[in-house]
Amino acid sequence: MANVYGYARVSSRDQNEDRQMTVLQELSIPEKNIFLDKQSGKDFERPAYKRMVRRVRKNDLLYIKSIDRLGRNYEEIQNQWRILTKDKGIDICVIDMPLLDTRRGKDLVGTFLSDIVLQVLSFVAENERTNIRQRQAEGIAAAKARGVKFGRPPIPYPDNFKDIYRDWKKKKMTLRQAADACQMPVGTFYGKAKKLESFI
Repeated sequence: MANVYGYARVSSRDQNEDRQMTVLQELSIPEKNIFLDKQSGKDFERPAYKRMVRRVRKNDLLYIKSIDRLGRNYEEIQNQWRILTKDKGIDICVIDMPLLDTRRGKDLVGTFLSDIVLQVLSFVAENERTNIRQRQAEGIAAAKARGVKFGRPPIPYPDNFKDIYRDWKKKKMTLRQAADACQMPVGTFYGKAKKLESFI
């Protein structure tokens, strides 16, 4: 007997998957058959997706809320679609796009229409991913131009740094001893020492 599955994806752990999960649960899909990834859609190296592909069998049905939940890489979406529908022999229904329901129109015209719609939507999904990356890069550049600092704040020089630095340069102590005396990791002490040298 054919089983019904659902797949949901959000791009990061702090994004909310409730909307997708609610839609899938309303279709009476058993909870054990709903797979969720909290990961980027740039490729299909996702644990839940891989488990789902291993589970599905010929004539099973897979529901997805929208094509971009499947992925955001144009070629890979189409490749995975072929694997699922041709190699695994399952049906897919994209809830937000009724034309992408492989149960309907299995004749030549229906398949042709589905292929066209899939290509257009895959392209849109990848294009949106590209736009998101570009907007992020522009936002970071604008923030840097305003003086916003990214990453951890630099560790300040301790009061005794110059004295310890001089002793280290005169080989009175090892690099490890100097770093310990400043209560810093070795790499941090060395980096700050090189920076200090550029000002001397």
